[in-house]
Amino acid sequence: MTTDPDGPGGEGLLAGLPAEERERLTALAREVVLPGATRVFEEGEEADRFWIIRSGTVALDVQVPGRGRAVVETIGAGGLLGWSWLCPPRQWHLGAESREPVHAWEFDAAAVRALCAERPALGLALVTLVAATIGERLRATRTRLLDLYGPQESGPRP
Repeated sequence: MTTDPDGPGGEGLLAGLPAEERERLTALAREVVLPGATRVFEEGEEADRFWIIRSGTVALDVQVPGRGRAVVETIGAGGLLGWSWLCPPRQWHLGAESREPVHAWEFDAAAVRALCAERPALGLALVTLVAATIGERLRATRTRLLDLYGPQESGPRP
């Protein structure tokens, strides 16, 4: 892997990790390019990797019966794509599709989990980072779903 100031070890998503732990983790990353309009993963499939987006955007979506896919959030540069790899049953909770070409750092989930088992401080820091991402995604999903399916009227009724 080449050193990149905007890569996973830069002043981005992983900046809060201790330098030594960040270096160990980022040594597992590989650079990937996802063409635009590529399904990255589907809801229910095995979650065996995750990405830190360097450029481009990825839409997260949920399958709504009778309506198709509904986008619940769009992730851009610096964002974490994928957290389902961390917790059993390790299946994607949402689907994802690149909106445009995406440059990202890809991590093999099994290798990262093994590293975290060897390095508990790294594991705790990474779990904390992923938990914050999960919280943000839940809030964003709730807001989008309320926008799509909530009451269309605003204000009190006469």
